[in-house]
Amino acid sequence: MHKMEELISEKDIAEKVSNMAALISRDFKEQDLTVVSVLKGSFIFTADLVRSINIPLEVAFLAASSYGASTQSSGELKIRYDIDIPVENKTVLLVEDIVDTGLTISRLKDYLYEKGAKCVKICTIFDKPDRRKIQVDVDYCGFVIPNEFVVGYGLDYNNKYRNLKNLCKITI
Repeated sequence: MHKMEELISEKDIAEKVSNMAALISRDFKEQDLTVVSVLKGSFIFTADLVRSINIPLEVAFLAASSYGASTQSSGELKIRYDIDIPVENKTVLLVEDIVDTGLTISRLKDYLYEKGAKCVKICTIFDKPDRRKIQVDVDYCGFVIPNEFVVGYGLDYNNKYRNLKNLCKITI
């Protein structure tokens, strides 16, 4: 068993998601919004977020990874599952569990523009700016977190701990 220390509580996460959803609902009120969730990590955040957004929207999923079974990003993006709805001329909210190096989210943003999206905004529940390798503008950010390896609320270590309701620092 790994040693874990809570960084962000379930209650704080729920409040932040609700506040983010209110902002997104306001900002995209008159637009054709498509939420693209990056699997696997963001599925919990995406589910909570879209249930709190009070405007019409579509949801699509995209599986991409740059970690594998490691705690460090390889920097190589692999798309394992592509979105199954068109995004041409649509506003896309790209939902990620965590933005750290910026490499994955930047490549995914470019990829959605290549598919014809008219606008792509980035939404993440956790942001680790200390790990940036490239500049990325996060449009909707839940929490800025320290440069620690974390699990919970969708984030995993070797595909475990996603089901934790809070965010924890893990010692491996």
